[in-house]
Amino acid sequence: MPAQPAEATISEITDLITFDTTSRDSNLPLIDHVVDRLKAAGIESQRVPNAEGTKANLLATLPAADGSTTGGIVLSGHTDVVPVDGQDWSSDPFTP
Repeated sequence: MPAQPAEATISEITDLITFDTTSRDSNLPLIDHVVDRLKAAGIESQRVPNAEGTKANLLATLPAADGSTTGGIVLSGHTDVVPVDGQDWSSDPFTP
């Protein structure tokens, strides 16, 4: 039987999914949350705002195991979702 995710993992995923980051809206609450989680783990990050200051990308550098900044890890993703208005969902798309 495959291992089940830890409760802390499920909790964090739930937190991330519940942020409404519909593309027409700001993603800053989610970005702030991720910045705080990274900071708690000792990882510095940098916000890169759009021209209006309503959205941002987030850059974080995770050093390599030997502490060097070369050979570290890059995670790439996006924080917006398409609008769900008028769609016939059988459950809340922002609830896991």
